[in-house]
Amino acid sequence: MKNQKFPIRFFRLFGLLDGISLLVLLCIAMPLKYWAGIPIAVTIVGAIHGLIFTIYAISIVVAQLFIRWKPYWSLLAVLVAFIPLGNFVLDRYLKKREDSLLAKPIPLLWLVYSIIFFTFIDLFTQLPVMSTYAQSLGASLTVAGFIVGAYSLANTGGNILAGNLTDRFGSFKILIAGLVGTCVLLVSYSFVNSPTILLIIRFIHGFIGGFIVPAAFTFVANQSKKEKAGSQNAVTGAFVGIAAIIGPAFSGIVAARTSAPTVFLCVAVMGVLLTIITLIYLRNIAFNKEKTASKPFTWNGQVTFSFLGAFLLMFSQGALAYLLPLRVGQFGYDSSFSGTLLSVFGLVVVCIFVMRTKNMFDRIPPHYSLMLGLCLLGISQLLLGLIDNVPVYYGVLALYGIGFAFLFPSINVLLMHGTTKDNRGKAYGYFYAFFSLGVVAGSSGLGLLQASIETLFLVTGCLLLCGTLSVLVLKKRTEGTLQHSINK
Repeated sequence: MKNQKFPIRFFRLFGLLDGISLLVLLCIAMPLKYWAGIPIAVTIVGAIHGLIFTIYAISIVVAQLFIRWKPYWSLLAVLVAFIPLGNFVLDRYLKKREDSLLAKPIPLLWLVYSIIFFTFIDLFTQLPVMSTYAQSLGASLTVAGFIVGAYSLANTGGNILAGNLTDRFGSFKILIAGLVGTCVLLVSYSFVNSPTILLIIRFIHGFIGGFIVPAAFTFVANQSKKEKAGSQNAVTGAFVGIAAIIGPAFSGIVAARTSAPTVFLCVAVMGVLLTIITLIYLRNIAFNKEKTASKPFTWNGQVTFSFLGAFLLMFSQGALAYLLPLRVGQFGYDSSFSGTLLSVFGLVVVCIFVMRTKNMFDRIPPHYSLMLGLCLLGISQLLLGLIDNVPVYYGVLALYGIGFAFLFPSINVLLMHGTTKDNRGKAYGYFYAFFSLGVVAGSSGLGLLQASIETLFLVTGCLLLCGTLSVLVLKKRTEGTLQHSINK
């Protein structure tokens, strides 16, 4: 019984510590900095709070894995960490129900979901701090841009190589290689002393980090039932969405109080724990023995739709990350407002993915979900370029979140249906290479165009709507070809 209560007590302990450290930061350290002129108080307390929050985040993952409560409890646990006294209210509620929150045998899919969460936390914590970190080392604005983009560029090569290796050696070895390499590289940021070294570390980090996602998603796809593929991928998307909400906020807070390398060290701690758990629980699991002769990979219709959707989804994301801060800046708002808007989009996505609404992705044909998602993303981008009433952007970003929620499961389901277990690793390697290329094209590519911000939003929206029409035309043509073959 005592061992069964360990996950909930571990979670409650660090939830209380996180709540206490947040109050100390807000009520003692910050007044000392701004009223008493003692900035070192925020530096010290901020570092302690960042470390405690990291362990608290790990405790949420542990609770989700072992207690297997509804995913919205994990989401609630994240949200209360940003609300003074929120941890204490949640702890009071959980204390009364501790006897019903006992540990259960660990479900392997949840462990793989945690690895996916770690991968995207690694990505999203980099976004707010990497360019400023590069400049603090003496990099020019142009060089800082190269340093930021190096990760996604190298990630493309890592994705493709990992996909091929996954089909050849199985998911387990590739996962471990990616986890260990990523942890080592996260720690290595603490020893960087020049923009050149940072660029090299970023490139290697992106390449090695690209190993994890194809291997993890291949395992999830191979374990999913065909009739539940949509809702299964919605759950996967929820972990990505939660990482998108937590990562930038956590990174911005900790980096402001301490430094960018401290952020990366906190993420490395999470990675080390996940690596240890993976070695213990997944070492002798069947998916480590998926060494079958790889069948040729073919670009059939479903795979093509999936890759097209992946590229356009991340093109839209890259455009949003690049243009939204500039757009709200035109109206006198700072970057914190654009961060709030992006959080709205992330919250909508996560809510759709963790509630019963995720079951609709099992019933809607993936082609239609793909077209609806692309259409909603396109309309959202057009509205961002046309509307100059910034508060309305909350509604536009909510609409964008709905589009994302329809699109993400559909492209994964299409990829699952268009591949087999023998070549799915290679397919996911190419799939996430298109993800990375989409981000680069959506941010750096649009940056090369000599046009206004409004025009760039309109270009992005029109491209997404053209993608919707392309899917519709290709689907009709494919169905027509199939029907013609049957008639013959």
